[in-house]
Amino acid sequence: MRQPAPTRRRVLQTSLAAIAGSLAAPALLRAEPRDLVVGGAAGMAGYMKQFVFPVIEKQLGLKVVFDGTRSLVNLEKLRADKGAPKMSVVLMDDPIMMIAWEEGLLAKLSPSKVPNLGKIKPAAIHLDGAWANYQQPWAGVAYNKKALPHGVASYAALWEPAAKGKVVLPSLQNTEGLWTLLVAAAMETGKPYAEAQYQMDAGFKRLAALKPNVLTVYTNQPQAENLLESGEATMMGGQFSSYTLIRTAAGAPVDLAAPKEGVFAMPSGICKVKGAPNESGADAFIDAFLSPEIQAILVEKSYVLPTNPAVTLPAGFINPGDPFAPDWANVNKNREGWLQKWNEVMA
Repeated sequence: MRQPAPTRRRVLQTSLAAIAGSLAAPALLRAEPRDLVVGGAAGMAGYMKQFVFPVIEKQLGLKVVFDGTRSLVNLEKLRADKGAPKMSVVLMDDPIMMIAWEEGLLAKLSPSKVPNLGKIKPAAIHLDGAWANYQQPWAGVAYNKKALPHGVASYAALWEPAAKGKVVLPSLQNTEGLWTLLVAAAMETGKPYAEAQYQMDAGFKRLAALKPNVLTVYTNQPQAENLLESGEATMMGGQFSSYTLIRTAAGAPVDLAAPKEGVFAMPSGICKVKGAPNESGADAFIDAFLSPEIQAILVEKSYVLPTNPAVTLPAGFINPGDPFAPDWANVNKNREGWLQKWNEVMA
């Protein structure tokens, strides 16, 4: 059947209905795609998908698509997709984040678009907003509770004769591998971490004395953790709260010590990709990650320290004190040489 010709009244009604529908839809969803692709560490996928992303998805009305891998792999993806990025937000270690910023792969964050940026600790904001830390997993010494029921009071315990063949260390290829080397430099020089980090040759000298106590050096952390949980190893240097304490809560016979010399801040950065396909969604997602609500979930579920001072720590939460964060520019500049020296010393 032939349709009647549209009248001026019918056209006007149709146009008004379309405008009303457009106004009713959230601006975020009108202007940009609903999916938000977020890159991050594969190891965080479980608790992020279970506890964090559903809250953000409900708050923002979008769907988080998580691409889990390692920081270096995410950096390669950002390089390969520079002309047409697929990820809008990436969670990466600070030293890798710095490389991405220097290569022009990140978009600077601003308090006008990410209001919580102005509410977190100033030390958690890098290069005037190039990226921010949304949490601080802290690193100390993991230990087997059956073998060491009184814990580990000092990093010096790693060097004690009783620990011969019982210590597991992370490789310097892993970010957490830096901490034992820094401890060794501080022990050898007698200087605080802030100064000892620039005297790593002294650290390698002290590290050589640790070699008889080393059972293995790992690049795969979960596999090495089995040695600690079985009791074949008694201590693991440079371990961090967002893995070890989760295992503790699950009933594994392990715990994490905060030695008297102080603990370290594992780098947990969040950034917006330059040319992100969903820029306003990226800003909103990052703002949520910096909020007290999301950080409180991370504190409870992954045993990290918050960077937003408004977060209330849960009852029984052990606060190890303010963790030390190194000069990541210095680390990036020297890491290749340190790794070569590490291989020579630990061979």
